[in-house]
Amino acid sequence: MTIAIVNGPNLNLLGTREPEIYGNQTFEAYFEELKTMFPQVQLQYYQSNVEGELINFLHNCMGKVNGIVLNAGAYTHTSIALADAIAAIIIPTIEVHISNVMAREDFRKTSYIAAKCVGSISGLGMMGYKLAVEYFLSQKSKVKN
Repeated sequence: MTIAIVNGPNLNLLGTREPEIYGNQTFEAYFEELKTMFPQVQLQYYQSNVEGELINFLHNCMGKVNGIVLNAGAYTHTSIALADAIAAIIIPTIEVHISNVMAREDFRKTSYIAAKCVGSISGLGMMGYKLAVEYFLSQKSKVKN
């Protein structure tokens, strides 16, 4: 099973960006932990601050991955294009947010991508990524290889 983890804008700054909200750990360090937790899964990681690059990456996942864990960052609340890309690629995608977006500013309570995803995980910190991978493993017999 191959799962792509995709992070959007400003998530390259995890570990230093607003640690009171996002914690002190870099995503790269957490990604290494994920690989250790799930040796049976081929995990790929991609991050970009550019909407079009995220869309191109999602398109390039077709036929190559079984699932996508997507933290689109602020594009969650603004990008119809990302929602369209998720719908177009027909790869099960889980929306993840480190912070509880429903407890933050009003604009963060709208997700353009949620309706195109199989589920959403919000507010559980980095553990949301782990839970998303566990979901895909639990669905292994239903997910195309």
